Amino acid sequence: MESPSRKHHPPGAHAAGRAAYEDRLGMAMLEDHPARVGWVGAEVSPYTGAPLDVRYPQVDVTALLEHVEAVRPPWARASPRQRVGVCLEILDRWSRQTFENAYATMHTGGQGFMLAFAGSGASSLDRGLEALAMAWAAMDQIPAQATFQRTFGPGPAVTLHKRYRLVPVGVAAVVTCGSYPAWNAWPALLANLATGNPVVLKPHPNGVLPVAIAAETARRVLQEAGFSPDLVTLVADEPDAPATVSLLRHPSVAIIDFTGSQRFGAWIEENCRDKQVYTETSGCNAVVLESVVDLDATLDAIAQSLSMFSAQMCTAAQNIWLAPEGVATPEGAVSVEAVCARLDAAIGRLVVDPERAIGLCGTLQNPGVLTTIDEVRQVARREQLSIVTDSHAIVSEAWPKARTATPLVVRCSHTDRALYGHEHFGPIGFVVVAKSRQHALDCATRDARERGSIAAYAYATDPARQDTIIDAFSAAGASVGINLLRQRPINFTAAFSDFHVTGLNPAGTACLTDLAFVARRFRVVQAKLELPSA
Repeated sequence: MESPSRKHHPPGAHAAGRAAYEDRLGMAMLEDHPARVGWVGAEVSPYTGAPLDVRYPQVDVTALLEHVEAVRPPWARASPRQRVGVCLEILDRWSRQTFENAYATMHTGGQGFMLAFAGSGASSLDRGLEALAMAWAAMDQIPAQATFQRTFGPGPAVTLHKRYRLVPVGVAAVVTCGSYPAWNAWPALLANLATGNPVVLKPHPNGVLPVAIAAETARRVLQEAGFSPDLVTLVADEPDAPATVSLLRHPSVAIIDFTGSQRFGAWIEENCRDKQVYTETSGCNAVVLESVVDLDATLDAIAQSLSMFSAQMCTAAQNIWLAPEGVATPEGAVSVEAVCARLDAAIGRLVVDPERAIGLCGTLQNPGVLTTIDEVRQVARREQLSIVTDSHAIVSEAWPKARTATPLVVRCSHTDRALYGHEHFGPIGFVVVAKSRQHALDCATRDARERGSIAAYAYATDPARQDTIIDAFSAAGASVGINLLRQRPINFTAAFSDFHVTGLNPAGTACLTDLAFVARRFRVVQAKLELPSA
């Protein structure tokens, strides 16, 4: 359930979840964790500026992986039905912790409460269930046994009894991002666990708590089911003593699931070629704005994408492509200047009320985003580019110490690719003027192909033109949404019907929701026994 409304939950569920989160503060977690050599924990709430003071096990990576290797055989021998059943129970237990998880995500990742509850709650659980269903489908198509009979020459028929066994690939390292820890972590964890692979979770240093809560629950369920809890473990670290590279390079790690920056994702893809690597990173998500029925509704939708969670989501729009003549509407063409003015007004309506604004925009997970905003602003001024909308802090009475920023939008030319041609993490957008409508589409799809794109958007009223746009983005290996407007954010991605990431451009190597995401995490070995002739 995506809504935290009390009518959808048992009495007191919200208060109990908040209390459970608050009870974590200042405490140690996972005290029974293997290979512990000390304690770490450096999380600071982007809402309050105060340390969470939660302590997590600091582990010896080599000792941990040796231990995990030792405990994994019984899980590998368990039937797919057993493993999937345990994973379903884990999902169910996580669903009961949605309020606690929402507050943990809010005060580490920086999401607003509603997004933390829905996106890191129900939506991430749906994604986990989807991956689990795919894992079951991949394993269920392999029979347990078969009988083969054939005549070779004039003699009697040869009969073979064949047995098939699904063998997991090995230990999986799941690296989660700081701003949206659950969205990709739950599918990765469950895809690995269901196919028999132990999971070592590696959270962002400022996003450990929601991952640790999930790990604690998964470990408890595994133990209750008669398996080692150490099939799910955690490698926590601090910014000044990172542990990710040593974990990923360890020879015991066979699978890597990574969510984070394109730069580090590319490093993993290049330097961990001996392992299975599944990445979701980032890209230049485009909006191709050609013709609309309702321009203000369209700009409201784009403004919301630029503002929601301060555009710290992989599906947030960044580059808004226009032709020199502007946008065609039923009332006639609207100039580039007028489109910019109306986009500025749309953003202004979203952030004029500070309390509503902080609920929508959330906070900045990384203080470096403020530096990026300032750098883009300085470049715009130095290059004499027009600032469509300037960014400012949200002054909230509820959260006076919150780290916040409203969107910065800069108008530029298609020739300014050094500025717009890569992802700017955070609430930064560009109105990019091309030489023509076709040129705008060509540039947007070029960037998707060369720089990556997880989600693209286009607005065109002519069905034939819509097909042209879809064909162009498909050729670039990028998904596109056409004329998205009503009732939900344009970058909303639904489980069970949206294929999230294509694996066809630099924004990621895998789709989280197809058979390819799970099928290589196990292999099939067989034994053949020749039966006596009748």
